[in-house]
Amino acid sequence: MKIGIFLLKQSIRENARYIALCKELKSASYELYEIESKADIRPMTDLVLSIGGDGTFLSAAQTVADVGIPILGVNFGRLGFLSENSPEVVLPALLQGEFSVEYRTMLNATLKGQNARRDIGLLPYAVNEVSIHRIGVGVLGIQVSVDGEALPTYWADGLLVATSSGSTAYSLSVGGPICMPDTKVLIIAPICPHNLNVRPLVVPDTSRISITIKSRDPKVTMTMDNKTMEIDCDWTLEVAMAQFSLKRIKLAKSEFVSALTSRLFWGEDKRNI
Repeated sequence: MKIGIFLLKQSIRENARYIALCKELKSASYELYEIESKADIRPMTDLVLSIGGDGTFLSAAQTVADVGIPILGVNFGRLGFLSENSPEVVLPALLQGEFSVEYRTMLNATLKGQNARRDIGLLPYAVNEVSIHRIGVGVLGIQVSVDGEALPTYWADGLLVATSSGSTAYSLSVGGPICMPDTKVLIIAPICPHNLNVRPLVVPDTSRISITIKSRDPKVTMTMDNKTMEIDCDWTLEVAMAQFSLKRIKLAKSEFVSALTSRLFWGEDKRNI
């Protein structure tokens, strides 16, 4: 089996657990090589190990997801929803076949308008969310349509469109719902809305979402997972489900609800002890 190694934090190379993992994999006759960009991907690669936290996993997904190579997250970070596996459990799971491949929705974002950067910095895909944020002090007027049907204008600091995978990320922090990873939905959620009668909206993941912006400033900030750029306010941002899914390797003992309770203390209540 040929395995690509994707890591961002170089200090992990000196981590004893990482060194031990690589040694064990090589001893089991796995071929290892490192990936920094899509150009580094070798033919017949079976999977990619994302070494780090969820931020590293997001970068790995942006690098290899459209190639169709499954990614296994190995946690050297903090929370670890996408990279929840400790390095000690990786080799036994691979050797015993105690894993499955799940398919996660990815977002594709395009920009339309005069001189719009249609390639979005060559990173048009996101696993968790696409968001826009005000740059200056003025509130944004954000006009959203879903499959051509206009919603009331959001007056807010920003807005995000999240996948079910992203429901435990930025979307959660702005009051969005928690969704099981295989739920086929998108979440539209305002960021710091300037009224009390708007709530996050859940729509089918087949929806095409169009966003235009009113602002005193000429530009706003746009993020795609952990990537950031500035866009013109007179451009239109369109967000839809990508034509491919992220292949994520899930180990047999990995449980989403268990991750919620252990990492976010979901349902923490002395009556549940």
